[in-house]
Amino acid sequence: MRVLAMLDGTLADPEAPHIRVDDLGLMRGDGIFETILVRGRHARELGPHLDRLARSAAMMELPVPDRAGFERACKVVIDNWPDDSDIALKVIHTRGVDGSTGGAPTGFALGMSIAEKTLRARELGVAAVTLDRGIDTGLAKRAPWLLLGAKSLSYAVNMAALREAERRGADEAVFVTGDGEVLEGPTATVILVNGRTMRTTPPDIGILPGTTQAAIFRAAERAGWQTLIEPLRVEDLRDADGMFLVSSVRTVTRVHTLDGQKLTDASELHTELTALYESEYTPA
Repeated sequence: MRVLAMLDGTLADPEAPHIRVDDLGLMRGDGIFETILVRGRHARELGPHLDRLARSAAMMELPVPDRAGFERACKVVIDNWPDDSDIALKVIHTRGVDGSTGGAPTGFALGMSIAEKTLRARELGVAAVTLDRGIDTGLAKRAPWLLLGAKSLSYAVNMAALREAERRGADEAVFVTGDGEVLEGPTATVILVNGRTMRTTPPDIGILPGTTQAAIFRAAERAGWQTLIEPLRVEDLRDADGMFLVSSVRTVTRVHTLDGQKLTDASELHTELTALYESEYTPA
């Protein structure tokens, strides 16, 4: 099931062509995106996602995204979804046909059913492998032109990492630096739990600031947990009481195996973190 809406609020046929073949988003991956979970016809963290879209646009010197247009398109997708099932709502913003001469950007919102593989991973957890990202933690500041931390359409490396994980008999990957510092997953943020403390990596090392991670941390702090944003090392992943990959569509997914080694059973923690995440959207 797919529902497509343009920024002017009109519905469009998702089976029909809408993107020119010379759009720079297609030709060069010169664009950005966000994926938002819609649950119960509510777009979770819509504001933070659109904030991050604008941040990525600024990093890539793209035209400023039409926030009102994206909000309108998202509403049209949600209003025209046929039931109350979860939706993966993707918003796309590209430089358009010819950004060098002031061409108009391309933007739209596309609602899609969530893959069964993702739903199974939410319930059963995943095996992951660590993969060298080929960067160090100071690279983002030394070389901002590499766009580390921008959610661009250039996801070839991320998808290649997931294919490599599958070749190694795993479901997911976790990027690390050459000297063993943890970065992020190809499509997720890493959260570790030790006792009543949650930890995640700082975004200024060149990773995406996680919207789902931020929501979980807010709920955890209200519930009396300690939350820390600090550097993590590979050995921390193995020593934690629980390791989780979190993102909008996957929500909270526990990692039960890392690099072929079984981790501590975090099933109960998974239930608790999922409840914390849901509490962020439950009226008091």
